[in-house]
Amino acid sequence: MNSRQFLIRDLLVLFGFTGWAIALPGFASEFIVSMALTCLMYVALSSSWALFCGTTRYLSLATSAFFGIGAYTSALLLETVPWVQAIALGALIAAAVAVIMGAAVLHLRGTYFAVLTFGMTELIRHAISYFEKSVTGTVGRVLMVVPERDTIYFTVLALAVLTVALSIGIRRTRFGLAMLGIGADEQRAQTLGVNTRLVKIAGFALTAAVAGAVGAAMSVRWTYIDPHTVFNPFIGFQTVLIALIGGAMTLWGPLIAAIVFSVLAETLRLQVPQVYMMSLGLLLILSVLYLPGGLASLRAETFRGWRDSSKAWWKDIKDDLSGETKRRKLREKEQRERRHVY
Repeated sequence: MNSRQFLIRDLLVLFGFTGWAIALPGFASEFIVSMALTCLMYVALSSSWALFCGTTRYLSLATSAFFGIGAYTSALLLETVPWVQAIALGALIAAAVAVIMGAAVLHLRGTYFAVLTFGMTELIRHAISYFEKSVTGTVGRVLMVVPERDTIYFTVLALAVLTVALSIGIRRTRFGLAMLGIGADEQRAQTLGVNTRLVKIAGFALTAAVAGAVGAAMSVRWTYIDPHTVFNPFIGFQTVLIALIGGAMTLWGPLIAAIVFSVLAETLRLQVPQVYMMSLGLLLILSVLYLPGGLASLRAETFRGWRDSSKAWWKDIKDDLSGETKRRKLREKEQRERRHVY
């Protein structure tokens, strides 16, 4: 397929996903809608993370910081501003913080960048906790104005659809190609005229804006929020895991993995949380070892390759147990000795 056909296919898939999600609250139970809301949240977070980090190969652990900033913005302003404006301000403030953070740390790569973004997340969380204890005399906020369930659901759905649509569009623009170039070889991209510093900061701010908007929308799920709840590092870690297991370089991988993780979370975490955490670790290990492209890279050839590898492995085991491997090595050794003599 050519580029236009791929675009049409992606838009049709997005249209089908949107239609299914719009119809869900009309016939599903409260539990299913709550699970779908969590799924949509991670679709938006992981898709925006993959759009920047998957293409540029910068491992950011700051998602929970931007999510918390958006949540606190919504909690503080929702009584005085409309719902949509609170969401927009959460995204704007998170993006502004990302610009400052990115200007300070985006010249680093690898482990140093990951550790610094995580450290800045903890710095922001403790700074807000200190401010509340010292200035306001309280820790956390009670949300007095909470929209209806459907308002929250359709807002998060709109953010998820918008994020995937942005990914579809940006990957086909010069900006998306510039991020791909940075991920492939940043120095070469610079020699080709790409302003890598500006592109990295803009991409980092974009993913932060999405996380801030999602945090602002999801904050009203709790009647009371505090820094420990909305700046929870687990939100950032799970976003990274979803993107990596789904396929950070792909468009639909984060969406597929978000659905898988949401089902696992709701079915295992409340009943057997240890099994849920082990499942996350097992999925990550299996993806790294056997599926480096993520769940989105699964094809019929992948399963055939696994089947052939399993057959070869089982044949080696049987040969070892029967002694055939030892006899084969002896025959090969005798043949080498005969060739050496003659």
